Order: sequence, then structure tokens, then C-alpha cells
Amino acid sequence: MSGQAQKKTPKKPTQAQLIERLGLVADMDFIVHLPLRYEDQTQIYEIASLAIGEYAQIEATVIQQTVIQRPRKQLQVLVRDHTGELLVRLLHFYPSQIQLFAEGATLRLRGEVRRGFHTALEMVHPKVSQAGMPLAQTLTPIYPTTDGLSQPALRKVILAALERTDLHDTLSVETRDQYGLIDFASAVTQLHYPAVEHSQALLNQTHPAWNRIKFDELLAQQLSLAAARARRALLKAPSIAASTRLIAQLTAALSFTLTGAQQRVIAEIAHDLQRTQPMNRLLQGDVGSGKTIVAAFAAVQAIEHGFQVALMAPTELLAEQHQQKLSAWLSPLGIQVDWLSGSLTPAQRRKANERVALGQSHLVVGTQALIQESVQFHQLGLVILDEQHRFGVEQRLELSRKGTLSMAHLGSDWLPHQLNMSATPIPRTLAMTFYSDLDVSVIDELPPGRTPIQTKLLAADRRFEMMERIRLAVQEGQQVYWVCPLVEESETLQLQTAVDTYEQMAHELAPLRVGLLHGRMSATEKNHVMDLFRSAELDVLVATTVIEVGVDVPNATIMVIEHAERYGLAQLHQLRGRVGRGHKASFCILMYQNPLSAIARERLRAMYETTDGFEIARRDLAIRGPGEFLGVRQSGQMLLRFANLEQDSGLILQAKECAAHLYQHHPKQAAAHVQRWLGAKEEFLRG
Repeated sequence: MSGQAQKKTPKKPTQAQLIERLGLVADMDFIVHLPLRYEDQTQIYEIASLAIGEYAQIEATVIQQTVIQRPRKQLQVLVRDHTGELLVRLLHFYPSQIQLFAEGATLRLRGEVRRGFHTALEMVHPKVSQAGMPLAQTLTPIYPTTDGLSQPALRKVILAALERTDLHDTLSVETRDQYGLIDFASAVTQLHYPAVEHSQALLNQTHPAWNRIKFDELLAQQLSLAAARARRALLKAPSIAASTRLIAQLTAALSFTLTGAQQRVIAEIAHDLQRTQPMNRLLQGDVGSGKTIVAAFAAVQAIEHGFQVALMAPTELLAEQHQQKLSAWLSPLGIQVDWLSGSLTPAQRRKANERVALGQSHLVVGTQALIQESVQFHQLGLVILDEQHRFGVEQRLELSRKGTLSMAHLGSDWLPHQLNMSATPIPRTLAMTFYSDLDVSVIDELPPGRTPIQTKLLAADRRFEMMERIRLAVQEGQQVYWVCPLVEESETLQLQTAVDTYEQMAHELAPLRVGLLHGRMSATEKNHVMDLFRSAELDVLVATTVIEVGVDVPNATIMVIEHAERYGLAQLHQLRGRVGRGHKASFCILMYQNPLSAIARERLRAMYETTDGFEIARRDLAIRGPGEFLGVRQSGQMLLRFANLEQDSGLILQAKECAAHLYQHHPKQAAAHVQRWLGAKEEFLRG
């Protein structure tokens, strides 16, 4: 052997290891590992009968084969049956596939039918088999799998588990009858052995078997959330009495009047703080609805009775804005507001940590620097998380643990109260399903004097018109945001970059004062630029999405979002909320690049048609599903596999009702049901 150690080729995982990677261990794991979809291999379709978007099987003869070199090398094959033609495209191919698709060969092809460029229809990378073979007698289930584990191998172990397992029902006959459900054994058997005569109902998930599975999944989730709520009720928190002095002083000092919605929510939070169980409340309100002042009232109640308050925000820009607002409101009341972030010098951080540990800091605002080991609180009674979905479970728990440590003299199981704030309204179905363990407060009215924002769509080739509009607005004393998606050039996306746009606009709009703000800048640089913009020393701010949340400049009346088709709906709504914060008419210009995809067109239409955050959230949920609303709250563990929040809202209500009954009256039945569907994942909800 040579002096250098030879590199060992990593062993390929065994089939058993691949199966375990899917989380399949016990027989019941295999049985509830249900198909994602079905392929219909029971019949041959004529090409003329195919519809775009459907999965189909055809038999056709190759009439032409071409290797295309540009834009990337690919194999294109034109096939024909007696009714029409279809293009097959292989974006990656081997010499053996060139032989397989030889001209004159008749093949059986299975795949998704798409709209082609040069022909009416095409299939990309279809599955290929020999023509004339016997057709399948049942639909073919397609299961969630992992690289290296084939569908036939997975199907074999699942069906083996199904045959050897006692499929007892976790729901009683009375419960099944009440909700019109078939028994569990029938449901899973029909889903794993799908009959052809039920093909349409199985494919579109309207079959009674799917109804039972969706109900079971939702019920398991609701039972787990009920258990989380019950566990939380056993925990202790300091009872913080209503404020008798500071809240009256704060109310008198405000330069504005609280809305009815703000007053209602403040009362709900004040009531929670007086209880001896930890508050776990979600405060949601649309952009600009005034959540920060509500947080200030909650903080004042805790501080008046000797407790510290920590407010953690996901970005330094947002955290600093909270610190400035809260200092302006609370410092005149003798409340010490401190600031902790990664941009502090070691000496500044050390001094701030000392004040926090000694209890001299009443309210500590910061980023994730708040959860560093060096930060020790004197008596942390209230934790406020802004944009809470942007934090992971562990980050949120760590801040709560600091509160527990600071109250160790009271006992080991004491927790601080927690207020979660979100400017992304949670759609009703999502709140019922994923947040039903939280108490929810909604600020459902905007402060008086806020002008509605007019949203306009503008094609990118009319950019010069926007430049003239900006000149006029600045001459009238207004300011403008111009948002770009990227900081540096990307050949694949070919988007205007913030840096290039800044240089171009500084030249085209001279002598207007143009500034630049992006995520690669240091915290000090960002804060300096924002201070210049707030004080109207800049006319136009070219920025990336670092301004998405919380930045408040009342004089800014125009928001231009370049390549708006590239953004998510919630993000577009957040950006739009940066304007309309003063008394002047405000505009959001969505500049888009043609051609638009169907989803991009839906998003832009939604933005144009409504400024209501809850309606925006509902449409966003319909377009993208629940993943981004939940952020890292559930880390993917609890996203529904089978139930659909939009289509199955009736089932959600039934599952919620059933969960309450089972949890209270049939705890063993409830535990068995949760174990079947969630197993170890149920632990995750305890965060």
C-alpha cells in the first residue's frame, strides 16, 4: 500500500436501512405509509384522448428521433398511434436509450401529459415497457420512498405487513357511525389494493377510504394538541396582577388613541398574565395594525410587578426598530429598555449582560443574542416573540428556559408567560389545525388615518414610466422604496440586482438622493442607511427584502417591487405594508417580467384584488399549502400528508369535536390513536 490511505468507497445502504430511513419499523408504520397517488396501468389511452396534466399510458410507434444540442443536450422522440402524435423528451439519456427509441419501435409509455413547445402534447422521461404485455388488473399505488428503494420493493414489504397484522380499530362503532366513517381495516386494504372500478374516487381522494384516513390523521393531530394544552395547564407561571399605575401613565402619554381592537387584545393578555398557568397566546394582526404598542402594554404590566420582559425579533433591523419605539414610550416612565444583538462590542455586551443579570434592565430587546449562554436574567416573567414562525422550536424553548432558571427560587417547573406576535395572518383552517393549542388574539382593525394602499401592476418594459413617477413624487416631498430580489448577479435567474439597480438609478434619477440597503451589509451600515431614510436625507431606497418586516417610515408613499412574480404572496403583502403608514395616498407597484407562470399570475391577481391580510393568507394557503405559514414551528413533522386544509375544513371541525370527546372520556382510545398515527413524532408538539 502507498503511504496515503486509500479512500474507501462508502457502502450502499441495505434495503432494510433504506426502509428504516423512511421511519418504517413496526408493522403499523408500514400500513399507514399510504400511497401518494396511483398510476392507472389497467388500460391503454389513445393519444387524441389525452388531457394536459393527467397521468396516462399509451402504446405508440417511434417515427422520428433527434438529439438536440441546445439549450442543453437532450433526446427528442416523436411517437404516433392511429389517433395522433406526441413528443417524448429525455433531458438526460444513455446510448442504450437511443437504441430503445429506435425508429419503427413500438413501445408502451407511462407519464404525465404536458403541453409541448412544438407539438400539442409531450411526456418528459416517461416510464417505458414492452408493448403488448398483459395490463394490470388494479391501480398501481405509488408510495413515498427514498433514493435506492424501488416502488416494487416497497410495495412488497408493505403488503406483507398488511397481511400479517391485526387491523384493530381505534374508533368505536358509535364514533364511526356518528361521523359516517368506514372501518379502519377496510380503508387501508382498499387503499393498498385499489380496485379499478373505484379508480376516479381513489385518484381524486373522494373515496370513503380516503375520508377515513384523513379523519384519522386530523384526529391524531387534534388529540396531540389537546394533550399539549393539558400538559401546559399543569405548568406554573407567576400570577402578574393588573397594572394600577404604569399603564395609566403610558395611556396618558401616547400621542394617539388605541383602537377598539387594540384595547380588546390588551385586556385579553392582561387577563392571561394574572393566571397561574403560563400564557401561550398568539397575537396576530395585519401589517401596520399596531402590535408593538400592545406588546408595550403587556410589558408594562409585568415590569410594574418586578418582572423582566424579553422581546426577541428575527432580524437586527426589526429588533432595533422595536427598541427605538419601546424606548420612546417607556423610558419616560422610568423603565430601562436595553438592547442585545450581535453587533454590540464585547464591552457593550458585557455591560448590558450585567444590567440584565442584576435586574437593572426591565425590558431587553434583541435578536437571537438573547439566548446566548452569557445572558442571565434576574427574574424573567414575560417572553415576547415577534414573527414567531421565523424561530425554531429550540430557540423559543431556550428563551423560556432562561425564565425558568431566573425563577428557580420559586420551583423547577415555573415558566415565563409567552406572547407570540405575527404580522402574517393565519387562515382560519390553519389556526384550527396547527395552532389550536394556542389562544389567539386578533387585531382586526387598522389605526385611524391610515390610507388604503393602491396596488398597480406594471410590465418591466414600462420601467421608464416608473422613473418619471418617482421624480414627481420626490418633488412633492415623498419617499420611495425600490425592492430587488438579489444582491449579486445570477446567470440562472437573470434578475436585476440591488447593486446594479442602485448604480443605475443613482445615475438616471440624479440629482435625487438614492441609498442602498441589503443583507450583506453590516448591522452598523444598515442602521446608518435606515436612519438617513427615516430622516428624509434619502429620497429613494433601493433594497432587498431586509425591509420586509417592521421598517416604519411614514413619509414613504411608493413601494416598487421589481420581479414581483418571483416573490411569495405573504412576502409581497409584507413589503406592501411598508408604505401607507402616513396620511398621504400610497402606492405599491408590482413590476413583473413576462411570461408569467400560472402561480405567479394568481399571486399578482390576489395582490391587485385585495389588501386584506386574512384574504391574502387564505389565497396563499390555497396556492402553497401550510409549510411556509408554519415556518420552523413544526419542522415538517406535523405537516398533513393526506388531509387538505382548504378542501377538508368540514372534517377538521369533526375531528376537533371528536378529539375533545375522546380525550376527556376515552383516554386509552385516544392514546392508541395518537400512537398509531404519530408515534414518536407526537413528542415534537411539546415544543
